Amino acid sequence: MLVQYTILIERSPRNYSAYAPDLPGCVATGATREEVVREMRSAIALHIESLREHGERVPEPCCSVATVDVEAIG
Repeated sequence: MLVQYTILIERSPRNYSAYAPDLPGCVATGATREEVVREMRSAIALHIESLREHGERVPEPCCSVATVDVEAIG
């Protein structure tokens, strides 16, 4: 069964980083946006595997994403 977790991607001057709000501590970095998405897919799988191995609850995905348009200031 496939489950979808929301990830947030941030660009910095040197690379991209991402995290999954529903999975605290699950983070990844990559040189490109595509790379960080791939790395997060692996990080999420490993994070869930670790939670299960330690008998911890795997959080259900509950975050979602929306974007809003706003007037530019200045």
